[in-house]
Amino acid sequence: MTRDILNHAYGALRHNRRRSALTMLGMAWGIATVVLLLAYGDGFGNAIVNIFKSYGMKVIGVMPGRTSMQAGGQKAGSRIRFVVDDIERLRENVPQITRITPEQYWTGTVSYDDRSFQFPVRGVYESAREVMNIELEEGSFFNAEHVVQKARVTVLSSEAKEKLFSGKNAIGERIRVGGLAFTVVGVAKPKMQEGNNDMNQRVFIPFSCMGDLRGIHYIDSMWLTYDVADFEGLERSIRATLAGQYNFRPDDRNAVRVFSSEKQLAQFNVVIIGLKVLLAFIGTLTLGIGGVGLMNIMLVSVTQRTREIGLLKALGAKSRHILMQFLAEALTITAAGGVLGIVLAYIISISVGTLTLYSAVAKYGEAGDIRLIVEPSSVLIATLILGAVGMISGMVPAIRASRLNPIEALRHE
Repeated sequence: MTRDILNHAYGALRHNRRRSALTMLGMAWGIATVVLLLAYGDGFGNAIVNIFKSYGMKVIGVMPGRTSMQAGGQKAGSRIRFVVDDIERLRENVPQITRITPEQYWTGTVSYDDRSFQFPVRGVYESAREVMNIELEEGSFFNAEHVVQKARVTVLSSEAKEKLFSGKNAIGERIRVGGLAFTVVGVAKPKMQEGNNDMNQRVFIPFSCMGDLRGIHYIDSMWLTYDVADFEGLERSIRATLAGQYNFRPDDRNAVRVFSSEKQLAQFNVVIIGLKVLLAFIGTLTLGIGGVGLMNIMLVSVTQRTREIGLLKALGAKSRHILMQFLAEALTITAAGGVLGIVLAYIISISVGTLTLYSAVAKYGEAGDIRLIVEPSSVLIATLILGAVGMISGMVPAIRASRLNPIEALRHE
């Protein structure tokens, strides 16, 4: 029986080829719009994730501030200053930390031959390579032995290397940082850099060598990585450990500022989910227009085939048979339009490729651009929406056809 219904539906569609083809195109355009909008939402989400990945995902930065709440006998407004011992203190009290490094800032003259520039210099441990996700273009990062021995070695960021050496080899060359000679052992790959950010102009030296440029008893910040899912619990542990040492309230967020990549990404994810829902809704409305066209064509078909319906009922066809017949025709058009629309969406996504997003405002930001990649999940969601629209659009005409009185249908001119 199912084969007969489908054969009859196919025959009816062939009888009105132009009308059926135009209706299919309407459904195809609707489903292609849904798939492409969902692909855009996925691409936007992936672009945001790539931006965070370039700096490291499971990374937390801890910076000292000033208290804003009174704790015990200490009044609000007291300045917090980290010391080197806090590195070991966090290691001992927060076992979830996998790597940690202090960061000491200094900006001064860095020169090579007759070239001199003002560059930001960062004094860090050897673990900074993993913590700060520093990828190397050439050479290697300094190691723990360099830090212990206060070896004067340095790793240059991409723009710092280019300005100092102008395309020449930098590995093994000696530069002067604040008047002190340092040997270049590595050059970092460029990172996404927005506006006046100095990310690609930094000069990294062992933390112990920073003492030759400025004091290192107090440190400017600490950066760490971790290997747990509960980043909020980790942040509370860090605050509690430092609060116990410096006598401030653990819930005083101004005393210690904590930057968490995962926390920032989680906040962005709320926006991304909202955008995806909005795009899916817009796509559904667009597909609904195609569904209205399908419903209209099927209602016309019911009117034109009224005598045929009456004859079928006179010969013993049940109302459910008539309903299934017209519903099958509507779903056949929907399915054919759906396949065509999905193929069209793939063609458009491949043709478009990448849409500019982050690279418009940041150098080396191509990884943060939107790539229209049609995910299987997008196709599945679009198919479910298409099925719902096709079923609703086909059901109304099918019900109308099934309820026709056979005697009045046979009298229809």
